[in-house]
Amino acid sequence: MAKRLKAMGLVRGRHFTVRMPKGGGMGYVLIPRDGLEHAAWLSVHGKGRRQRMAAEFIVYILRRARERGEDVYEKALEVVEAGRARGSMGLAGVKGREVEVNNRKHVVTVVGGAAELDRSQSGKPLLRIKITAEVDGVKNSYTITFGRYSKDNKISGFAMARADAPGGKEADAERLAALVKALTGKEPWTYHMKDGRIAVICGRKHLDGLARYAELAEAIAKWLDGAV
Repeated sequence: MAKRLKAMGLVRGRHFTVRMPKGGGMGYVLIPRDGLEHAAWLSVHGKGRRQRMAAEFIVYILRRARERGEDVYEKALEVVEAGRARGSMGLAGVKGREVEVNNRKHVVTVVGGAAELDRSQSGKPLLRIKITAEVDGVKNSYTITFGRYSKDNKISGFAMARADAPGGKEADAERLAALVKALTGKEPWTYHMKDGRIAVICGRKHLDGLARYAELAEAIAKWLDGAV
């Protein structure tokens, strides 16, 4: 299995690991979410033999998942679909998109965007998603910074609302939430901090949604793979 995954284009230590039992015997391969997503991406966007091998592997994984129950299958399918969708859209396609946040309708048009890899002061890899958009006629640029902040390595993204924006920070936070929902289909969380600032918080599903856009996909994939 390990040789097949390598031939497919997956990298040992990044997309999969091999575990060998103490005292010898048959080992086994572990493929985390990011590895399965990359395999799903290769099944659509890979070239030649790699694409064919990846497509066969995804069919095999989904069949095995279904054998283990509908819940397992649905979770596996969600990861596979996220991988297949990487880089399949353009930000320019988000034009005049209507979304609802806090029972209010908003109209979102994206002007442009980019993603870049960075590091925190402590050396941890960060991913900065920069989007310029017009929401309800107000044009602004936002930066969502993703990192792995908790002990369990959970992915979170943070963006701060601007107090000097039209309507103040409350209005800016709602426009930012509308932008995230327009891009990903999922509304982010809004958190009022003790110092009065307002943070808009995204999770892994929001990052998967952002990875659908060609302008962001490559940097997101590199960050998820740890190639910073």
